[in-house]
Amino acid sequence: MKAKKILTGILAGLLAFGSLGGAQAASRAEIAAIHVETARDFQYWNDDSPTKQKIIEFVENAIDPMSPYYIPPEDRIATFDMDGTFYCETAPLYFQETMFFHRALNDPSYTPTKKMRRFAEKIRPKIFNKTGITAAENKQLFEYLTKAYEGMTPEEYRAYVRNFMNDPETGLTNLTRGEAFYLPMIEIMSYLDNNGFAVYIDSACGVDTTREIVGDILPIRPDRIIGSDFNFTSTNMGKDKPAAHIFDRYREKIVISGEPINENGKTVKIFSILNHIGKKPVLAFGNSSGDSGMLEYTLQNNKYNCAAFYVLCDDVERELGNLKRAESDKAFATRRGWNTISMRDEFKTIYGYNVRRSN
Repeated sequence: MKAKKILTGILAGLLAFGSLGGAQAASRAEIAAIHVETARDFQYWNDDSPTKQKIIEFVENAIDPMSPYYIPPEDRIATFDMDGTFYCETAPLYFQETMFFHRALNDPSYTPTKKMRRFAEKIRPKIFNKTGITAAENKQLFEYLTKAYEGMTPEEYRAYVRNFMNDPETGLTNLTRGEAFYLPMIEIMSYLDNNGFAVYIDSACGVDTTREIVGDILPIRPDRIIGSDFNFTSTNMGKDKPAAHIFDRYREKIVISGEPINENGKTVKIFSILNHIGKKPVLAFGNSSGDSGMLEYTLQNNKYNCAAFYVLCDDVERELGNLKRAESDKAFATRRGWNTISMRDEFKTIYGYNVRRSN
């Protein structure tokens, strides 16, 4: 424990002086070494951050048996969205959507259908230039997110995700996709974990994608990672229904069916909490309307002290922020009674001091 704290302090010093060598951002190993146990351990939040103070007060009350806001360990549940909450979502779009363009247009090992290639060629400029796509195009993109990996085993898919994580983030300097974690938010997750909170991810990103992205970074067990679900099939299942099929481990394997993913967003996130966790969270963190169900459900008739936090995309120098959206989001969150987190004003660094917007 003591050695890990020393490593965390050394990492913070290296980031502060920009001396991480060629990496420029915190590496995955360095992010995994982040350890926050007490209020003194935070390194990546500004001293005057209202969010940091609120979290510290919340936790100190929650773990103090003499506090009127004490929460028994078994009920200390915290849920986090991923994209835009503790991981980059705007380079130029969500991870799995951006990976689809690589799959359809740049992967020499894959031959897409002519229809898929034409579609990818048509909307890729819209996505990368952020000019917007139509509702019909968005629906088609959603359907292709799994169609492009039809026939892959779960292990093959996760290896594909891991390989794509090595690519540079679009629009940001000195950063790969596998390093694109918000260091201050990782500190919050570590702080909660080290104070007896069960930390869950409740994301709209595919669950296998999410597990691979965070697998060796965060202190979160795979069964505490909830996301959109792939539809799988067996290579010998044919037209049988899964509940009627007897799987033969010698003659068949489980593969991605190519059917559209079952999306975990908005109110579905509440159902995910009910089905996967079985208890209401006392803390919830999100960044978009897709997280509204999780945030509102946390605050609804909670028997414990509870809070919802909403990350604003208001940093346009160290992150691919959007001030117009951030202003609108802040107004909406304030009306709903959610605490807002300003990346621009509260984060001492986001990915590391040498990571900047490049366009």
